Amino acid sequence: MPRRPSPSIPPDLRPRLEEARLDTLALLRALDQAFVPPAHIPQPHTHRLFELDADCAQALWALDQPPGSLDLRAMLRDTLASLDKLPGARENVRARLPVHASSRVRGLETAIRSQLDPAEAYNDVTGRDPQSR
Repeated sequence: MPRRPSPSIPPDLRPRLEEARLDTLALLRALDQAFVPPAHIPQPHTHRLFELDADCAQALWALDQPPGSLDLRAMLRDTLASLDKLPGARENVRARLPVHASSRVRGLETAIRSQLDPAEAYNDVTGRDPQSR
């Protein structure tokens, strides 16, 4: 059976991952700063958001690995699927907030997102020193 050629990494993958992580970080910080009580935060949806964010962090790590050390096809498949799901996951969290907290969270999220340092996309990415970027 002939080997399939290795897929190439889309040139916009890293920026898309960084943007997705920063958007998620802004929402999570907004939830924290808006003092939304834990009982009012939709736990299953927030948990899903954490899972998808972890997929993005893992993909950023994978992009820094030596060529041929990972199953690139599987990484791309899983990463692109997570990137496609993330906007909906963030919206699911927002939509399930109590009305009184929703507008406060959205306002904070926008303000926080505009202030985030792009290096924060690499928070919790193994092997990346956040101070070195």
